[in-house]
Amino acid sequence: MAKKSGPTPRKRHKEMKRLDRRKAKEARRLEAKERRAKARPRTSDEDPDIAGIRPGPQPLPEQ
Repeated sequence: MAKKSGPTPRKRHKEMKRLDRRKAKEARRLEAKERRAKARPRTSDEDPDIAGIRPGPQPLPEQ
C-alpha cells in the first residue's frame, strides 16, 4: 500500500502566510480598540465635521 505524503512545502508556506496575516489583522484590531479607548469622549452629540452649520443658505466666506 502506498504511503501518503505530508503537506508540500508550497502548502506549508501558504498556511504560514495565512497565519501571519491573521496575527497582523488581530494586532491592528487591538491597536484600534486601544486608540478608541484613549480618545477623549465627545462632549456633545454634534458631528465635529458639521459643527456650526445652520440650515438654509450659508453666509459667504470672508475673502
